[in-house]
Amino acid sequence: MSIEITTLAERPDLADQLYDFADAWPEFMRQDPVGNVLMGEVHERHPDQCVVATDGDELIAHGRSVPFAFPTERRTELPDGGWDHVLTWAHHDYESGRETNVSSAVEILIRPTHLGRGLSGQMLGALRQAVQAKGHKTLYAPVRPNGKTDPDVPMATYAAQVRDDGMPVDPWLRVHVRAGATIVKVAPASMVVPGSLAQWREWTGLPFDTDGFVEVPKALVPVHCSVSHDYAVYVEPNVWVRHDLS
Repeated sequence: MSIEITTLAERPDLADQLYDFADAWPEFMRQDPVGNVLMGEVHERHPDQCVVATDGDELIAHGRSVPFAFPTERRTELPDGGWDHVLTWAHHDYESGRETNVSSAVEILIRPTHLGRGLSGQMLGALRQAVQAKGHKTLYAPVRPNGKTDPDVPMATYAAQVRDDGMPVDPWLRVHVRAGATIVKVAPASMVVPGSLAQWREWTGLPFDTDGFVEVPKALVPVHCSVSHDYAVYVEPNVWVRHDLS
């Protein structure tokens, strides 16, 4: 492969291809209301903080990050709302013209055909460089540990698991730690996906006909289902990490 990684500011012609990776997420993960409203702004407002990887003419990976102000008088800790919350902070800061001093990664996506080739570390490194070029000395990330396969294991328990070499068991957390990140804490309600039972049946192909928790493929925790109230809600925990950039 002849892979080139640049910022989207350098390759604005690739912006329309960012949504071509439809098969990278399960359908229910594409239904987060906050993300559906705010993610489109990220590459439009901050192309210098978004990175793209091409193999020839093909877009094979992209990553996005947002600038925000932290800490402030009202923002004293990283939010338990994780991904949803940091997107909201970044949106408000941009709209108000507030000066920002840190950034957060909000997505790194690799085309499934190019997984397992070391691109995740390269894309993270490119995001770090883009944020550093902006003058920010810290890059945060609400990491989705998609190596977690048992939905009943608490995220705090899973995130603390390490291999014999002391590195995290989870592949994505391991990529971040290898790049110099520190695990900060769990964001217990990082992404929230509500929907009617009809919507959840459409998204997953599952019956959703029993009250209680439903295990959904590729979900990190069970989905809560209420038949009598005709809704189900997925509340996904992520893990906050911090990259200190020199």
